[in-house]
Amino acid sequence: MQGRVQLWTRRQALWLLTGVMGTAVLQSCGQQQGGTETEGEAGGAGSIAAPFGITLWIGFTPLFIALDKGFFSKRGLDLQYNVFSANAEVNTAFAAGQLKGLGSVAPEIVALAERGQDYRIIMVADSSSGGDGILARNSIESIEDFKGKNIALEKGSVSHFFLLKVLEEAGLTPEDVTISNTTPDAAAAAYQAGRTDIAVTFSPYLQSANEAQTDGRIIYDTSKMPSAIVDLYLFSTEFAESHPEATLAFVEGIAEALNFLETNRDEAIEIVGRELQLSPEEVAAELEGVNLTDLERNREMLGDRDSDIYLGDYLQSLGAFLVEQEQIESAPENVEQLLAPQFVMEATT
Repeated sequence: MQGRVQLWTRRQALWLLTGVMGTAVLQSCGQQQGGTETEGEAGGAGSIAAPFGITLWIGFTPLFIALDKGFFSKRGLDLQYNVFSANAEVNTAFAAGQLKGLGSVAPEIVALAERGQDYRIIMVADSSSGGDGILARNSIESIEDFKGKNIALEKGSVSHFFLLKVLEEAGLTPEDVTISNTTPDAAAAAYQAGRTDIAVTFSPYLQSANEAQTDGRIIYDTSKMPSAIVDLYLFSTEFAESHPEATLAFVEGIAEALNFLETNRDEAIEIVGRELQLSPEEVAAELEGVNLTDLERNREMLGDRDSDIYLGDYLQSLGAFLVEQEQIESAPENVEQLLAPQFVMEATT
């Protein structure tokens, strides 16, 4: 890759909201390690190779650490890591069978199911906890005051999805506001310069605009709605069922990387900084806005139907919401079958 990575690539326009599918193939990835899926090649004798795709995002910090430290390969998984420039490219490669797994945001993954893709969610990566937010002038006292106002954000993005959830909570509809379609950095700049009264964006643009503009504040962020934006790891059903040991290796590699982040924080942050082309200070700041989901919480989210954070309930309500907002035509049926909790249940570190 050349130049500075923009972390908002993972959050740019969701194909589920735009109805556009790209034509990407693996050769168009911004970064790739390994090649096509084989057994016993790049990862060593007896290893299972799996092409895996993401767009760059701070929430995938444990993945970067596990790759760098060899936590997958020592367990017999040759994870062939591909970085794409947009979610649409990841989805297209997965639909074409060029990827065996991916990491993505929950609305994207629900839309994949609606489009007939066969996969199993094996792990929750992270949830936004203050990394995404809404800036508003001091004259706007509440979310209810958004009615009739113009809001700067990127249409079809995760920011757009977040706003829809916040409006619904306040009893407003999308028709109650006007959207000015602009990129996350430009939305923050417009708010900072006084050209818009409301903007939806995310770290680091959120904090910098808030600090620079004295007439206003962060009126709402994902710390108040931590389940709104969740990232997930999945593998194709065929791969997870044919190679359960390799799928378990992925989960255990991520879990070991989370432990490494706790016990060797400076080295871990340096690894992530190299991947995202950020300074250690920037990585630490970005990590403040996400909750990386540990093994214990994963077990509750994937396996405990009685928990108020059970992922099946979340995906069910998310599907219904996306239908209501006319973002997808129909919600996937029986979303619980998309979950594969056995891997986080069996995992040890």
